[in-house]
Amino acid sequence: MKALMAVTGIILIVFLLMHMVGNLKMFVGADSFNHYAEWLKGMTEDGGIAYPILPQGTFIWLFRLVLLACIVAHMVSAWQLTVRDRAARGGTNYVVTKRRAQTYSARTMRWGGVILAGFLVFHLLQFTVKAITTGFKASDDPYTMFVKSFSGPMSFMVVVYAIWLVSVCMHVRHAVWSSLTTLGLNTSERARGVLNALAMAVAVLLFLGFIAAPLACALGWIH
Repeated sequence: MKALMAVTGIILIVFLLMHMVGNLKMFVGADSFNHYAEWLKGMTEDGGIAYPILPQGTFIWLFRLVLLACIVAHMVSAWQLTVRDRAARGGTNYVVTKRRAQTYSARTMRWGGVILAGFLVFHLLQFTVKAITTGFKASDDPYTMFVKSFSGPMSFMVVVYAIWLVSVCMHVRHAVWSSLTTLGLNTSERARGVLNALAMAVAVLLFLGFIAAPLACALGWIH
């Protein structure tokens, strides 16, 4: 269960890094960002990603199914490990034990996962399903949707987004450490230091990479 949780966690972190790079295309301009969004969906003239190996528009659905499977497997693994941990301690949270996880992000890992899942649902309802339109119209192109969601009257969304990102990145920080440790890379004091530095670097990179474009929209640098 720990190995499954580690592997699915790494896959989801890689997805976040890819998504972050895509968001940074906002700084290149509307044409580049819109083309990227349409390319992922297989809506461009060249057939989009993985075409003609896969039929046009197929890749995005396979990609979503893989991500969904990883999320479900990750959450089920986390739940099973929690149940086993409580059973091993006699079903109580008040047994005095030696703490192995000392960082705040480690101690709040489970709640961080719940917040991350909630953020994901909101994000999908906002930009994919378009059931929650934060300042934009459902008919707007991806670039316009992004700009309107974080500028003008919706500038407060940057603060909300930043708070969510802090929670997500705290989760990611411990997830990187925990996953690589589970997979056997935490073999020495030096390796432990490298893993700590890598985990922090990934978390900080994700926060800065994801907050950059929304903040630029709020400040009027992207419009």
